[in-house]
Amino acid sequence: MTEAPGGVRLDKWLFFARVFKSRSMACERIEAGGIRVNDQPCAKPGRLVRPGDRVVVSAQGRVRVLEVAAVGHRRGPSTEAQALYHDLAEGG
Repeated sequence: MTEAPGGVRLDKWLFFARVFKSRSMACERIEAGGIRVNDQPCAKPGRLVRPGDRVVVSAQGRVRVLEVAAVGHRRGPSTEAQALYHDLAEGG
């Protein structure tokens, strides 16, 4: 079972939130060790994330600190993607 009520796979969430252009890119970065969930290193793309979780992404030459606001169910337009997280590095 990869998804549970209130949760979604980390690789899917990163893709839905438009942090990465594809799920495979998200998987590669997770497996390479560039992602932390709730201050714990995460190397498994199937790790579930839920609203309130904090995801730190080190990719594309910068570090982003994101709080999961919603899990999402598809990769929609950027306005929909931005509603999936709060960017804590930008104060909000």
